[in-house]
Amino acid sequence: MSDSATVELDASLEKHRTELTGYCYRMLGSAFEAEDAVQDTMVRAWRSFDKFEGRSSLRSWLYRIATNVCLDMLNAGNRRARPMDLTASTPLAQAALTPRADNVWLEPIPDGRVLPTVGDPAEAAVAKESVRLAFIAALQQLPAKQRAVLILREVLAWKASEVADLLGTTVASVNSALQRARATLAERPADDTATSDPLDDEQQKLLDRYVTAFEGYDMAALTALLHEDAVMTMPPFDLWLRGPQDITGFMSTIGAACAGSRLLPVAVNGTPGFAQYKPDPDNGGYLPWAIQVIEISAGRVAGFHCFLDTERWFPLFGVPLHLDA
Repeated sequence: MSDSATVELDASLEKHRTELTGYCYRMLGSAFEAEDAVQDTMVRAWRSFDKFEGRSSLRSWLYRIATNVCLDMLNAGNRRARPMDLTASTPLAQAALTPRADNVWLEPIPDGRVLPTVGDPAEAAVAKESVRLAFIAALQQLPAKQRAVLILREVLAWKASEVADLLGTTVASVNSALQRARATLAERPADDTATSDPLDDEQQKLLDRYVTAFEGYDMAALTALLHEDAVMTMPPFDLWLRGPQDITGFMSTIGAACAGSRLLPVAVNGTPGFAQYKPDPDNGGYLPWAIQVIEISAGRVAGFHCFLDTERWFPLFGVPLHLDA
């Protein structure tokens, strides 16, 4: 292959990276596994490009490879989850911080890694909805091939015949898998958290009040912003809390070291989020503490999910590992 052909192939493959990362993330529930899967897809495509005969589009061919990579990775049987998918909520009086292994947890991902730029606002809204934590968690309940069918048909709007060709099966089999996947998801509690794109005035004001209350560690103000069924999670710990009283009670006791925190906005999983820094008592300034994913429902904060593995998350989101005072 000539140098110019090599450059051209690299560019052709690379322009599909973001959407493929979104697809693999929906399949795997892990930001880092998704990026590994896409890199594996690109390597396989490069090595076997001479066998690509153009009977399908390059995009379809890449999705076929990516699907096979993801199915191979899912053969281990690991299903990622949120804390509330694994245990009941813990009353504040019994709160204990018990970590579980990284590969247990659903992971956050920056919007820029998984949401391609599109001109159609409706299409952009669907893409954002389809990377929200609640939807990714629901997908994890499906067998791997049903997961692929649902994503390809419902999220990416592929025809049943195209999905059948990609999976090497029949249209009837694809339609049956889609029906079973829909039935499984319909059994889960409805999720009514949603934000406008861009945020409407009321949602932006709510987030501004949240930042003021959190940075001021004003529990009364924070309580006023929380939905009555609000949840707080903190992977890698399996503890999760429900309701303003237990959440603010935890923040005032076990979580009191977060007083004086600073929040930097990040775009995460199609929803608002923040990189949280807490005071650094030894060196001054602020240490990284968590990536927060904020969920809004009925004009209040319905959930904030704090991902604490800062050595992994902060570089992924492109935020600094220290803030000056």
